[in-house]
Amino acid sequence: MRFRRWIFATVLPLLLSACDRPETNADQAPSRSLEEIRDSGSLVVVTRNAPTTWYIGRDGEPAGPEHELVQAFADSIGVEVEYELRDTVTAALDAIENGEGDLAAAGLTRTEDRRDRFRFGPAYQPVTQQVVCRRDNVQPESVEDLIGLDIEVIADSSYVERLEALKANGHPDLAWKSDDEVDTERLLRRVWKGEIDCTVADSTIVDINRRYFPELIAPFNLSTEQQLGWVMPQARDDLADAVEDWLAGFRDSGQLEDLRERYYGFFALFDYVDTAVYIRRIRERFSQYDRYFREAAAEYDLPYLLLAAQGYQESHWNAAARSPTGVRGIMMLTLNTARAMGVENRLDARQSIFGGAKYLARMKQRFVPEVTEPDRTWLALAAYNVGRAHMHDAQTLAREQGLDPHRWRDIKKVLPLLADPEYYNDLKYGYARGTEPVRYVRRIREYQHILANQVD
Repeated sequence: MRFRRWIFATVLPLLLSACDRPETNADQAPSRSLEEIRDSGSLVVVTRNAPTTWYIGRDGEPAGPEHELVQAFADSIGVEVEYELRDTVTAALDAIENGEGDLAAAGLTRTEDRRDRFRFGPAYQPVTQQVVCRRDNVQPESVEDLIGLDIEVIADSSYVERLEALKANGHPDLAWKSDDEVDTERLLRRVWKGEIDCTVADSTIVDINRRYFPELIAPFNLSTEQQLGWVMPQARDDLADAVEDWLAGFRDSGQLEDLRERYYGFFALFDYVDTAVYIRRIRERFSQYDRYFREAAAEYDLPYLLLAAQGYQESHWNAAARSPTGVRGIMMLTLNTARAMGVENRLDARQSIFGGAKYLARMKQRFVPEVTEPDRTWLALAAYNVGRAHMHDAQTLAREQGLDPHRWRDIKKVLPLLADPEYYNDLKYGYARGTEPVRYVRRIREYQHILANQVD
């Protein structure tokens, strides 16, 4: 993949030299056909730098839900991707209208107003518009409660369309400001800082940012479920058809569900108290054990932040932690596990972390090669929690139900059934509290996500 922030000078000559273009909206610059995109060897994609779209990961490589979708589509038509970054939704839409990109993949909701300007690709992600405020400021419970509040939303957005519809249908006093120079993430920060009362954001954006700013609340939904889609010039039916054909296969193969699981599967009900305490303990406790987690992760080829997040899930980074069932230490090892891992003192922080890392690495090795990453890590974490024997039963049950025993997305569906006598009476290892490993993996993934945002 090639990445260049400014490519307009390269693409414009191609756009202007084409003489066989289909007719376009008079307000839109000429656009490249699918054939021309293939001939050039590159797809020009407009996006935003944000957690739900495109960003540079800790390994220095591009990541994000939109990035992975775009890359998969580009691979399917045999081209590379060149990204045009824009700061706001307005700028991303203007870029498509001005001929500065072939499509926009920027978390854009499919709305009627936008359909008048652009050609949308198929839906690929459901979202709901949510009102977002700070819990110790205002807590509106209805649209009527928004009247008189200081509300700001991004300009040219689906949020503005929804607010305008509400204003025209029963709420004439509803008022807000719209800003075309900010993105939703910055408005959420302004709400958190108390600079404005509320804003509106998609549920996926809210889910992620509440982990960074736990004081944010989403007191009610402003819309029913909507869908995201890629935006293309109106004349580009050929490109839109290619996207639709590719996405149908991508969805049918389970890859779209895998992508959603990877980026959003660990977000469930938000726990304000737990998240706030976690962020405080990152500041107060984590530095004591940071070096041990880094060293142990390196020795056993594990993700450092994942191991640290697991340590928090186990003990809240309390080296002296004990449970009534006899597990102890930061990684809450049983006596037998500690002995098997060569741990002499479970209450010694370094020994516990290295022992836990060694045990997790061993769990990862006990699955067949068909279990690939990241599923291998999620299944290994579940095995760490509930035991490899019960994971064997879960995989057996998955096969019986026509699910994939090598995918976490399917295993987490059957694990809770290990507590149901209708199922566990026929399984080799019997009863297990199968809901616990599902929650365990979800919380570790959530803690890892928050930790990555807090640690340099």
